[in-house]
Amino acid sequence: MPRLARLLLLLLLAFGSTAALARQDAAPDAPPPTPAAQLDLLRSQLDDIKKALAAQPTAAQLGDLRTQALAVQDQAGEVAGSLAPQVQSVQAQLAVLGPAPAKGAPAEATEVSAQRRKLDKTQADVDAQVKQAQLMGQEAAQLAAQLSDQRRNEFQARLAERTATPFSTAFWSDPMRSLPSDLRRLRALGGDLSTAIHDAWQPPNRTPFVTCLIAAALLLGVGRWLLERQLLRLTQNRMAAGRLRRSALALAIAVLTALNTGLAAQLVYWSVNWNGLLDDDLATLAHQMVQLVLLSAYVAGLGRALLSAVRPSWRLPELADAEAQALRPFPWLLAMAIALLGTVELVNHAISASLPASVATRGLIALVTAALIGTALLRQARARRALAAAGDPPPSRSLWIGVCLGALALASMTCVLAVATGYIALAFFVAINAVWISVVIASLYLFMHALNDTWALLLSPKGRTGQRLQAAFELEPGPLEQARAVLSGITRALAVLLGIGAVISRLGASPEDLTSSVGSLLGGLTFGEMTLAPRDVLKAMLVLVVGLLVVRTIKRWLDEELLPNTRLDAGMRMSMLTLLGYVGGVLVFVMALATLKVSLQNIAWIASALSVGIGFGLQAIVSNFISGLILLAERPVKVGDWVSLNGVEGDIRRINVRATEIQLWDRSTVIVPNSQLITQNVRNVTLADAIGRVKFSVPMPLDTDAARARDLILEALRAHPVTLDTPAPFVQLDSIDAGNMVFSAYAYTRSPRDASTVKSDLLFAVLAKLREQNLPLIRAQDMVVRTVRPPRDTGVVPPDS
Repeated sequence: MPRLARLLLLLLLAFGSTAALARQDAAPDAPPPTPAAQLDLLRSQLDDIKKALAAQPTAAQLGDLRTQALAVQDQAGEVAGSLAPQVQSVQAQLAVLGPAPAKGAPAEATEVSAQRRKLDKTQADVDAQVKQAQLMGQEAAQLAAQLSDQRRNEFQARLAERTATPFSTAFWSDPMRSLPSDLRRLRALGGDLSTAIHDAWQPPNRTPFVTCLIAAALLLGVGRWLLERQLLRLTQNRMAAGRLRRSALALAIAVLTALNTGLAAQLVYWSVNWNGLLDDDLATLAHQMVQLVLLSAYVAGLGRALLSAVRPSWRLPELADAEAQALRPFPWLLAMAIALLGTVELVNHAISASLPASVATRGLIALVTAALIGTALLRQARARRALAAAGDPPPSRSLWIGVCLGALALASMTCVLAVATGYIALAFFVAINAVWISVVIASLYLFMHALNDTWALLLSPKGRTGQRLQAAFELEPGPLEQARAVLSGITRALAVLLGIGAVISRLGASPEDLTSSVGSLLGGLTFGEMTLAPRDVLKAMLVLVVGLLVVRTIKRWLDEELLPNTRLDAGMRMSMLTLLGYVGGVLVFVMALATLKVSLQNIAWIASALSVGIGFGLQAIVSNFISGLILLAERPVKVGDWVSLNGVEGDIRRINVRATEIQLWDRSTVIVPNSQLITQNVRNVTLADAIGRVKFSVPMPLDTDAARARDLILEALRAHPVTLDTPAPFVQLDSIDAGNMVFSAYAYTRSPRDASTVKSDLLFAVLAKLREQNLPLIRAQDMVVRTVRPPRDTGVVPPDS
């Protein structure tokens, strides 16, 4: 059964795609028009726009005229751009011919002179066409700005219009008087539709008519259920566990509901208009109704996806189950209201209904929309109060959700008050835009959740993709998290920008206004002679990232493949890699600046502006940087050397841009500025492959056999496996004082790093041999105890008593 269902679904979708392709008639290829013909056509279009503007068009016509003016502007720019190669070609040919001979000079050949005149004429004609195209573009831009201002003024005036209140008889008397004429136009529209349906039932239109209707019914009845069932199975069984499951399922439900219902509406349209049976007005109305059905279905799917009343564990918003159940019918109710009331509005526009009928219809739309919004808010508030009274407090709301709900409540009350006071246009505007803005915000909420969850899945250090990236590029978890945050922020910012554009397009501005605003923003900001455009910044960032990756790849190849097979020591290899990193980084940075179109003159200007700061605040940093370059080039010390500086002694592990890392014997690291290694005295123990020296002193009593003690100490020095035979170890008698004599022992090792360890081993060995031969290091002290007898008592009193 599931296989049969999938097969049926695939057949339906394939039929829809085939029908869409079948409606596209192949047009024969035509030769492209010449620039002169294009300019003539653009001039006629501008003249037509000016004539239409002089006839005082409506607000909708103003928007159409502005769109045409912007299209003329774009086409004029394209014509001017297409002529640029011709100008360059003619100039190149003239450069080959060289300058014309001066007066008195020998005349050039006749063929060359004729060719020069021909090229001069061609250049003049092309330059004239370029200037004409540029002037047309400026004229079209000015005309579009004029149309936009007029449209905005008419829009503001329309919102301020006031009619009679619905509580008065004057409000209803006007629609009743115009009702007969409106019904007559409506019956004419219905008659045209009935004729089209009758013609569609006749052969040869009957087969596609019936087939499309059956396919639409199957899509609405079985198709949506099959799609959601397969989608749920896919997310449960194929997607990794995580938050992306919920957001992806919710987004897919909203989109697929709209596409499924929209495709069914399109099939119904094709069933009637398979062979072009509808006239232009009916075809336009049908297209608008298909778009309306698509929007209504998306609203229903979006509400279902966010509420998720059937699957509470998959719900994205912080809503209690009672709130979701209370709001469950409203997405469908709102979708049906949008479809029905929007159809009424479209039909009024199609039949050119009277003004009183249009006003009454829009008042009804505003009231129904306000009632739905207000009822939904009241039911949600009642559900939250019931939860709080039952001792189960509902989830807390964030600030922006509270602001949105408050704005919806205010919009609902504004619609009711505006209709009651006769401001029908204002009420209709507020109602329609309240619904539209709510749909945009809900879509942004869902889409941003999906974006955030997608980046978290792809760049999570614990995920499969993140681990592969770490293994492939040797990345740490930190950079992956940073990349996830940056990409998530950029994509969400772009989504917010699109949402703002969608909102602005409904608030009296057209999409072309948004396009021009975004285009001017993307055009860049000018600072003096330097212009920074976002697209150039993105290109520069791409050049910077790719360039640094290339430099890193080359460094890794040199470090792992090429340099280990050479005779260079480890310190030289490290210095070469560090210098390559500096040079490559500078080159990549210069390439990024060139992508930003920053000239050397601008760089010099920036450098001169920063020179004062460099001279004072950045002096030490610049000094250490230059010192680091000197260390890498001159190599008085290199990575792996054993150095001693200001009481710090250890191995050089890394020479950075600003400082050098020295590792001490206890594995700790000391950061030494590079300038100290250049300006101060540094003892480099391993500069000339120096050997290590072990020295220690042995004090012994004066009565010790000095020759025997020397032989024992020397035997211990020679017996150690690390001490060298050349130079040979030796023992000296350094000093003799009143109590003992001091022997100094010397031995040598292959590396200074072994000296401390060997010294400890030798001391242990010397002590063991001396004890073994009963040779003490100190003489034991003798203590003599004397007993003093007290004097006899003579009876004489001492003088002090």
